[in-house]
Amino acid sequence: MDYGAASPVDARVLEAMMPYFNKDTGNPSSLHSPGRKAKRELEAARGKIANLIGSLSPRSVIFTSCATESNNLALRGAAMRYKDKGNHIITSSIEHMSVMNTLKDLQRSGFDVTHISVDKDGLVDPEKVKNAITDRTILISIMYANGEVGTVQPIKEIGNIASDRKILFHVDGTAAVGKVPVNVEEEHIDLLTVSSNDMYGPKGVGALYIKQGVRIMPFMLGGGQEAGLRSGSENIPGIVGMGVAAELAQKEVVEDGRRLIMMRDRLIDSILKTEYTYLTGHRTKRLPNNASFRFSFIEGESIILQLNDLGITASTGSACSTKTLEPSHVLIAMGLRHEEAHGSLLLTLGRFNSMDDADYAVESIPPVVAKLRSLSPLYPKQVK
Repeated sequence: MDYGAASPVDARVLEAMMPYFNKDTGNPSSLHSPGRKAKRELEAARGKIANLIGSLSPRSVIFTSCATESNNLALRGAAMRYKDKGNHIITSSIEHMSVMNTLKDLQRSGFDVTHISVDKDGLVDPEKVKNAITDRTILISIMYANGEVGTVQPIKEIGNIASDRKILFHVDGTAAVGKVPVNVEEEHIDLLTVSSNDMYGPKGVGALYIKQGVRIMPFMLGGGQEAGLRSGSENIPGIVGMGVAAELAQKEVVEDGRRLIMMRDRLIDSILKTEYTYLTGHRTKRLPNNASFRFSFIEGESIILQLNDLGITASTGSACSTKTLEPSHVLIAMGLRHEEAHGSLLLTLGRFNSMDDADYAVESIPPVVAKLRSLSPLYPKQVK
Protein backbone atom coordinates (compact mmCIF):
# COMPACT_ATOMS: atom_id res chain seq x y z
CA MET A 1 0.00 0.00 0.00
CA ASP A 2 2.76 2.37 -1.00
CA TYR A 3 1.96 2.98 -4.65
CA GLY A 4 2.74 6.65 -4.05
CA ALA A 5 6.44 5.82 -3.77
CA ALA A 6 6.44 3.71 -6.93
CA SER A 7 3.93 1.54 -8.74
CA PRO A 8 4.87 -1.89 -10.13
CA VAL A 9 5.27 -2.08 -13.88
CA ASP A 10 2.16 -3.48 -15.50
CA ALA A 11 2.91 -6.80 -17.24
CA ARG A 12 1.48 -5.43 -20.48
CA VAL A 13 3.91 -2.52 -20.28
CA LEU A 14 6.88 -4.78 -19.60
CA GLU A 15 5.99 -7.04 -22.53
CA ALA A 16 5.96 -4.07 -24.89
CA MET A 17 9.33 -2.84 -23.62
CA MET A 18 11.31 -6.07 -23.84
CA PRO A 19 12.23 -6.06 -27.59
CA TYR A 20 13.84 -2.64 -27.25
CA PHE A 21 16.44 -3.85 -24.78
CA ASN A 22 18.15 -6.47 -26.97
CA LYS A 23 16.48 -6.74 -30.38
CA ASP A 24 15.16 -3.42 -31.65
CA THR A 25 18.05 -1.31 -30.42
CA GLY A 26 18.10 1.46 -33.01
CA ASN A 27 18.76 5.07 -32.12
CA PRO A 28 15.93 7.35 -33.32
CA SER A 29 18.50 9.86 -34.58
CA SER A 30 19.90 7.31 -37.04
CA LEU A 31 18.75 7.14 -40.66
CA HIS A 32 18.91 3.37 -41.13
CA SER A 33 15.91 1.05 -40.74
CA PRO A 34 16.44 0.23 -37.00
CA GLY A 35 16.78 3.95 -36.33
CA ARG A 36 13.63 4.78 -38.25
CA LYS A 37 11.72 2.10 -36.35
CA ALA A 38 12.89 3.57 -33.04
CA LYS A 39 11.78 6.99 -34.26
CA ARG A 40 8.32 5.66 -35.09
CA GLU A 41 7.99 4.11 -31.63
CA LEU A 42 9.19 7.32 -30.02
CA GLU A 43 6.55 9.35 -31.82
CA ALA A 44 3.84 6.78 -31.17
CA ALA A 45 4.51 6.99 -27.44
CA ARG A 46 4.47 10.77 -27.65
CA GLY A 47 1.01 10.58 -29.21
CA LYS A 48 -0.30 8.24 -26.52
CA ILE A 49 0.73 10.60 -23.75
CA ALA A 50 -0.72 13.55 -25.63
CA ASN A 51 -4.03 11.69 -25.92
CA LEU A 52 -4.06 10.88 -22.21
CA ILE A 53 -3.74 14.53 -21.15
CA GLY A 54 -5.91 16.04 -23.89
CA SER A 55 -3.09 17.73 -25.81
CA LEU A 56 -3.96 18.91 -29.31
CA SER A 57 -0.47 18.07 -30.59
CA PRO A 58 1.94 15.21 -29.79
CA ARG A 59 4.76 17.69 -30.48
CA SER A 60 3.87 19.34 -27.17
CA VAL A 61 5.21 16.32 -25.25
CA ILE A 62 8.91 16.31 -24.35
CA PHE A 63 10.47 13.21 -22.78
CA THR A 64 12.68 13.51 -19.70
CA SER A 65 14.21 11.11 -17.19
CA CYS A 66 11.60 11.62 -14.43
CA ALA A 67 9.03 13.99 -12.96
CA THR A 68 11.70 15.80 -10.96
CA GLU A 69 13.55 16.67 -14.16
CA SER A 70 10.31 17.74 -15.80
CA ASN A 71 9.55 20.09 -12.90
CA ASN A 72 13.06 21.53 -13.11
CA LEU A 73 12.82 22.01 -16.87
CA ALA A 74 9.40 23.67 -16.61
CA LEU A 75 10.27 26.05 -13.79
CA ARG A 76 13.82 26.97 -14.76
CA GLY A 77 13.03 26.99 -18.45
CA ALA A 78 10.02 29.29 -18.09
CA ALA A 79 11.61 31.58 -15.51
CA MET A 80 14.77 32.15 -17.53
CA ARG A 81 12.90 32.52 -20.83
CA TYR A 82 10.55 35.20 -19.52
CA LYS A 83 12.75 36.94 -16.96
CA ASP A 84 12.78 40.11 -19.06
CA LYS A 85 9.02 40.37 -18.55
CA GLY A 86 9.11 39.83 -14.80
CA ASN A 87 10.63 37.94 -11.92
CA HIS A 88 7.63 36.94 -9.80
CA ILE A 89 6.46 33.33 -9.42
CA ILE A 90 3.41 32.08 -7.49
CA THR A 91 3.21 28.59 -6.00
CA SER A 92 1.55 26.82 -3.08
CA SER A 93 3.00 25.91 0.30
CA ILE A 94 2.48 22.15 -0.26
CA GLU A 95 4.32 21.51 -3.52
CA HIS A 96 6.66 18.56 -4.08
CA MET A 97 10.26 19.16 -3.06
CA SER A 98 11.38 19.16 -6.69
CA VAL A 99 9.27 22.29 -7.10
CA MET A 100 10.04 23.83 -3.70
CA ASN A 101 13.80 23.43 -3.98
CA THR A 102 13.94 24.55 -7.61
CA LEU A 103 12.08 27.72 -6.68
CA LYS A 104 14.43 28.29 -3.73
CA ASP A 105 17.33 28.13 -6.16
CA LEU A 106 15.60 30.56 -8.51
CA GLN A 107 15.18 32.94 -5.58
CA ARG A 108 18.94 32.94 -5.19
CA SER A 109 19.08 34.04 -8.83
CA GLY A 110 16.89 37.06 -8.16
CA PHE A 111 13.35 35.73 -8.59
CA ASP A 112 10.60 36.52 -6.09
CA VAL A 113 8.38 33.62 -5.02
CA THR A 114 5.01 33.89 -3.29
CA HIS A 115 3.83 30.75 -1.47
CA ILE A 116 0.05 30.59 -1.26
CA SER A 117 -1.22 29.10 2.00
CA VAL A 118 -3.72 26.23 2.03
CA ASP A 119 -6.67 25.48 4.29
CA LYS A 120 -6.89 22.65 6.82
CA ASP A 121 -7.76 20.22 4.02
CA GLY A 122 -4.81 21.23 1.85
CA LEU A 123 -6.88 23.18 -0.68
CA VAL A 124 -5.58 26.25 -2.50
CA ASP A 125 -8.08 29.11 -2.77
CA PRO A 126 -8.07 30.42 -6.38
CA GLU A 127 -8.88 33.91 -5.07
CA LYS A 128 -5.62 33.90 -3.11
CA VAL A 129 -3.76 33.09 -6.31
CA LYS A 130 -5.57 35.88 -8.14
CA ASN A 131 -4.82 38.40 -5.38
CA ALA A 132 -1.12 37.46 -5.36
CA ILE A 133 -0.61 38.36 -9.04
CA THR A 134 1.44 41.47 -9.76
CA ASP A 135 2.55 43.14 -12.97
CA ARG A 136 5.83 41.20 -12.59
CA THR A 137 4.22 37.74 -12.33
CA ILE A 138 5.39 35.43 -15.11
CA LEU A 139 4.57 31.96 -13.78
CA ILE A 140 2.09 30.14 -11.52
CA SER A 141 2.93 26.59 -10.41
CA ILE A 142 0.30 24.56 -8.54
CA MET A 143 0.23 20.76 -8.28
CA TYR A 144 -2.83 18.96 -9.63
CA ALA A 145 -3.12 16.81 -6.53
CA ASN A 146 -1.01 16.30 -3.44
CA GLY A 147 0.28 12.77 -3.30
CA GLU A 148 0.79 12.92 0.46
CA VAL A 149 -2.71 13.89 1.60
CA GLY A 150 -4.64 13.22 -1.61
CA THR A 151 -6.27 16.63 -2.01
CA VAL A 152 -7.13 17.53 -5.62
CA GLN A 153 -6.79 21.23 -6.39
CA PRO A 154 -9.22 23.49 -8.30
CA ILE A 155 -6.92 23.48 -11.32
CA LYS A 156 -9.47 24.65 -13.89
CA GLU A 157 -10.33 27.74 -11.83
CA ILE A 158 -6.67 28.61 -11.34
CA GLY A 159 -5.99 27.92 -15.01
CA ASN A 160 -8.73 30.35 -15.99
CA ILE A 161 -7.16 33.04 -13.82
CA ALA A 162 -3.72 32.46 -15.32
CA SER A 163 -5.11 32.43 -18.86
CA ASP A 164 -7.06 35.65 -18.34
CA ARG A 165 -3.93 37.40 -17.06
CA LYS A 166 -1.71 35.82 -19.74
CA ILE A 167 0.54 34.20 -17.15
CA LEU A 168 2.13 30.79 -17.73
CA PHE A 169 0.53 28.02 -15.68
CA HIS A 170 2.63 24.99 -14.68
CA VAL A 171 0.99 21.99 -13.06
CA ASP A 172 2.83 19.11 -11.42
CA GLY A 173 0.56 16.26 -12.47
CA THR A 174 2.70 13.47 -11.00
CA ALA A 175 0.17 12.23 -8.47
CA ALA A 176 -2.88 12.75 -10.68
CA VAL A 177 -2.21 11.81 -14.31
CA GLY A 178 -3.47 8.29 -14.88
CA LYS A 179 -5.59 8.35 -11.72
CA VAL A 180 -8.05 11.12 -12.55
CA PRO A 181 -8.98 12.63 -15.93
CA VAL A 182 -6.66 15.53 -16.86
CA ASN A 183 -7.21 17.80 -19.85
CA VAL A 184 -4.61 20.48 -20.52
CA GLU A 185 -6.83 22.36 -22.97
CA GLU A 186 -9.96 22.51 -20.85
CA GLU A 187 -7.97 23.38 -17.72
CA HIS A 188 -5.77 26.01 -19.39
CA ILE A 189 -2.51 24.28 -18.48
CA ASP A 190 0.59 25.55 -20.27
CA LEU A 191 3.14 23.17 -18.72
CA LEU A 192 2.30 19.75 -17.23
CA THR A 193 4.66 17.33 -15.51
CA VAL A 194 3.92 13.64 -16.11
CA SER A 195 5.52 10.65 -14.37
CA SER A 196 5.87 7.18 -15.86
CA ASN A 197 6.32 5.12 -12.70
CA ASP A 198 3.26 6.71 -11.09
CA MET A 199 1.02 5.11 -13.73
CA TYR A 200 2.50 1.59 -13.89
CA GLY A 201 5.26 2.46 -16.34
CA PRO A 202 9.01 2.06 -15.79
CA LYS A 203 11.17 4.27 -13.63
CA GLY A 204 13.73 6.50 -15.33
CA VAL A 205 11.39 8.24 -17.74
CA GLY A 206 8.97 11.15 -17.50
CA ALA A 207 7.48 13.82 -19.72
CA LEU A 208 6.74 17.52 -19.83
CA TYR A 209 3.83 18.91 -21.79
CA ILE A 210 4.58 22.34 -23.25
CA LYS A 211 1.66 24.08 -24.92
CA GLN A 212 2.27 25.00 -28.53
CA GLY A 213 3.50 28.59 -28.69
CA VAL A 214 5.07 28.52 -25.21
CA ARG A 215 8.83 28.92 -25.29
CA ILE A 216 11.16 27.81 -22.50
CA MET A 217 14.93 27.66 -22.14
CA PRO A 218 16.61 24.24 -22.24
CA PHE A 219 18.90 23.28 -19.40
CA MET A 220 20.45 20.12 -20.86
CA LEU A 221 22.40 20.92 -24.02
CA GLY A 222 23.82 18.52 -26.54
CA GLY A 223 22.69 17.03 -29.83
CA GLY A 224 19.31 18.73 -29.91
CA GLN A 225 16.98 15.82 -29.19
CA GLU A 226 13.46 16.51 -27.92
CA ALA A 227 13.08 19.76 -29.85
CA GLY A 228 16.39 20.94 -28.46
CA LEU A 229 14.96 21.16 -24.94
CA ARG A 230 16.31 17.91 -23.54
CA SER A 231 19.37 16.66 -25.42
CA GLY A 232 20.66 13.14 -25.00
CA SER A 233 19.84 9.78 -26.58
CA GLU A 234 16.25 8.93 -25.81
CA ASN A 235 15.45 6.03 -23.48
CA ILE A 236 13.48 4.07 -26.07
CA PRO A 237 12.53 1.04 -23.89
CA GLY A 238 11.36 3.36 -21.13
CA ILE A 239 9.52 5.69 -23.50
CA VAL A 240 7.76 2.75 -25.20
CA GLY A 241 6.74 1.54 -21.75
CA MET A 242 5.49 4.96 -20.71
CA GLY A 243 3.48 5.20 -23.89
CA VAL A 244 1.76 1.86 -23.26
CA ALA A 245 1.15 2.85 -19.62
CA ALA A 246 -0.50 6.06 -20.83
CA GLU A 247 -2.61 4.16 -23.34
CA LEU A 248 -3.80 1.74 -20.66
CA ALA A 249 -4.48 4.58 -18.23
CA GLN A 250 -6.64 6.37 -20.77
CA LYS A 251 -8.73 3.24 -21.28
CA GLU A 252 -8.94 2.18 -17.64
CA VAL A 253 -8.77 5.36 -15.54
CA VAL A 254 -12.52 5.59 -14.90
CA GLU A 255 -13.01 1.95 -13.97
CA ASP A 256 -9.79 1.86 -11.94
CA GLY A 257 -10.95 4.98 -10.13
CA ARG A 258 -14.29 3.45 -9.16
CA ARG A 259 -12.61 0.34 -7.76
CA LEU A 260 -9.95 2.30 -5.88
CA ILE A 261 -12.52 4.66 -4.35
CA MET A 262 -14.36 1.66 -2.88
CA MET A 263 -11.17 0.40 -1.24
CA ARG A 264 -10.09 3.89 -0.19
CA ASP A 265 -13.41 4.59 1.50
CA ARG A 266 -13.35 1.21 3.22
CA LEU A 267 -10.01 2.15 4.75
CA ILE A 268 -11.07 5.67 5.71
CA ASP A 269 -14.45 4.78 7.19
CA SER A 270 -13.03 1.91 9.24
CA ILE A 271 -9.74 3.35 10.47
CA LEU A 272 -11.35 6.61 11.59
CA LYS A 273 -13.29 4.61 14.16
CA THR A 274 -10.08 4.35 16.17
CA GLU A 275 -9.97 7.06 18.84
CA TYR A 276 -7.67 10.07 18.36
CA THR A 277 -7.43 9.28 14.65
CA TYR A 278 -7.94 11.94 11.97
CA LEU A 279 -8.11 12.05 8.20
CA THR A 280 -5.62 14.34 6.47
CA GLY A 281 -6.64 15.97 3.20
CA HIS A 282 -10.10 16.71 1.83
CA ARG A 283 -12.66 13.96 2.38
CA THR A 284 -14.17 14.03 -1.12
CA LYS A 285 -11.85 16.18 -3.26
CA ARG A 286 -9.10 13.61 -3.08
CA LEU A 287 -7.30 11.10 -5.23
CA PRO A 288 -9.17 7.79 -5.58
CA ASN A 289 -6.22 5.79 -4.25
CA ASN A 290 -5.20 7.92 -1.26
CA ALA A 291 -6.08 7.23 2.39
CA SER A 292 -3.97 9.37 4.74
CA PHE A 293 -4.31 9.67 8.49
CA ARG A 294 -2.68 11.03 11.59
CA PHE A 295 -2.67 9.30 14.96
CA SER A 296 -2.15 11.24 18.16
CA PHE A 297 0.50 10.16 20.72
CA ILE A 298 2.56 7.89 18.43
CA GLU A 299 5.16 8.23 15.66
CA GLY A 300 4.45 7.38 12.04
CA GLU A 301 7.77 5.59 11.63
CA SER A 302 6.84 3.14 14.40
CA ILE A 303 3.56 2.36 12.67
CA ILE A 304 5.37 1.74 9.39
CA LEU A 305 7.80 -0.72 10.95
CA GLN A 306 5.05 -2.62 12.77
CA LEU A 307 2.94 -2.85 9.61
CA ASN A 308 5.97 -3.99 7.62
CA ASP A 309 6.26 -6.99 9.97
CA LEU A 310 2.66 -7.79 9.09
CA GLY A 311 3.36 -7.64 5.35
CA ILE A 312 1.87 -4.19 4.76
CA THR A 313 4.05 -1.59 3.06
CA ALA A 314 2.99 1.96 3.84
CA SER A 315 4.50 5.42 4.22
CA THR A 316 4.54 8.43 6.49
CA GLY A 317 4.51 10.82 3.53
CA SER A 318 6.25 11.54 0.26
CA ALA A 319 9.08 9.12 -0.53
CA CYS A 320 11.04 12.13 -1.82
CA SER A 321 10.76 13.96 1.51
CA THR A 322 11.85 11.31 4.02
CA LYS A 323 15.59 11.98 4.03
CA THR A 324 15.31 14.13 7.16
CA LEU A 325 13.66 13.77 10.55
CA GLU A 326 11.65 16.93 10.00
CA PRO A 327 7.85 16.61 9.91
CA SER A 328 6.05 16.86 6.59
CA HIS A 329 6.01 20.41 5.24
CA VAL A 330 2.62 19.59 3.74
CA LEU A 331 1.03 18.77 7.10
CA ILE A 332 2.67 21.78 8.75
CA ALA A 333 1.32 24.01 5.97
CA MET A 334 -2.14 22.59 6.69
CA GLY A 335 -1.92 23.92 10.23
CA LEU A 336 -0.80 20.84 12.19
CA ARG A 337 1.66 21.13 15.06
CA HIS A 338 4.96 19.29 14.73
CA GLU A 339 3.97 16.56 17.17
CA GLU A 340 0.72 16.01 15.24
CA ALA A 341 2.46 15.82 11.89
CA HIS A 342 4.87 13.17 13.19
CA GLY A 343 2.02 10.69 13.68
CA SER A 344 1.05 10.38 10.02
CA LEU A 345 0.28 7.26 8.00
CA LEU A 346 -0.18 7.23 4.24
CA LEU A 347 -1.79 4.31 2.42
CA THR A 348 -1.76 4.55 -1.38
CA LEU A 349 -3.57 1.89 -3.37
CA GLY A 350 -3.15 0.72 -6.93
CA ARG A 351 -4.22 -1.44 -9.81
CA PHE A 352 -3.07 -4.67 -8.18
CA ASN A 353 -4.69 -4.19 -4.78
CA SER A 354 -7.91 -5.98 -3.88
CA MET A 355 -10.64 -5.44 -1.33
CA ASP A 356 -9.06 -8.31 0.62
CA ASP A 357 -5.96 -6.13 0.99
CA ALA A 358 -8.08 -3.28 2.32
CA ASP A 359 -9.82 -5.63 4.76
CA TYR A 360 -6.46 -6.94 5.99
CA ALA A 361 -5.23 -3.41 6.59
CA VAL A 362 -8.43 -2.52 8.44
CA GLU A 363 -7.94 -5.55 10.71
CA SER A 364 -4.22 -4.89 11.25
CA ILE A 365 -3.87 -1.15 11.81
CA PRO A 366 -6.02 -0.60 14.96
CA PRO A 367 -4.15 -3.26 17.02
CA VAL A 368 -0.81 -1.76 15.93
CA VAL A 369 -1.97 1.70 17.00
CA ALA A 370 -3.24 0.35 20.31
CA LYS A 371 0.04 -1.46 20.99
CA LEU A 372 2.16 1.61 20.27
CA ARG A 373 -0.08 3.84 22.36
CA SER A 374 0.21 1.46 25.29
CA LEU A 375 3.96 2.12 25.19
CA SER A 376 3.63 5.88 24.77
CA PRO A 377 4.06 8.13 27.83
CA LEU A 378 1.96 10.73 26.04
CA TYR A 379 -1.17 8.61 25.69
CA PRO A 380 -3.84 9.50 28.30
CA LYS A 381 -4.29 5.96 29.58
CA GLN A 382 -6.85 7.02 32.15
CA VAL A 383 -9.45 7.44 29.40
CA LYS A 384 -9.05 3.89 28.15
